[in-house]
Amino acid sequence: MAATQVQYSGLPPLQNLLGNICRSPIAEAVFRKLVTDEKVENKWMTDSAAVSDWNVGRSPDTRALSCLRNHGIETAHKARQVTKDDFQTFDYILCMDESNLRDLKRKSNQVKDCKAKIELLGTYDPQKQLIIEDPYYGSEKDFETVYEQCVRCCKVFLEKSH
Repeated sequence: MAATQVQYSGLPPLQNLLGNICRSPIAEAVFRKLVTDEKVENKWMTDSAAVSDWNVGRSPDTRALSCLRNHGIETAHKARQVTKDDFQTFDYILCMDESNLRDLKRKSNQVKDCKAKIELLGTYDPQKQLIIEDPYYGSEKDFETVYEQCVRCCKVFLEKSH
């Protein structure tokens, strides 16, 4: 699982997913672009990480990279696993589905001084699509759907958070 972590005023969001090679790198890259476009990048720290260690060190899925490039977004992300420090550093850990949410909350219970608010990124979707489905076994169109959901959700999250 992977998540995107976000923190405001020097406190970040982390986006978290299963393998950290599809959804969360897209969400992280989208959020970085939004805060850069809004000229508030100095107020935010963002990262993404996986609940699992399956893909640590790997670049995002080629279809995720292609989707981002089609929208003029580049990323040099390498997959990593969420750490105890993430729960103490980031203000928000935003995840993509119920399984991510459950695993992250379980991990957070093992962390002393956890400050991160852990929630679904989809709670910010104006179209009310709560779950951002994993496109790994799908097509390029599925990656585009993830991108569109991430744009909608990250825009609303940013508006509500600063």
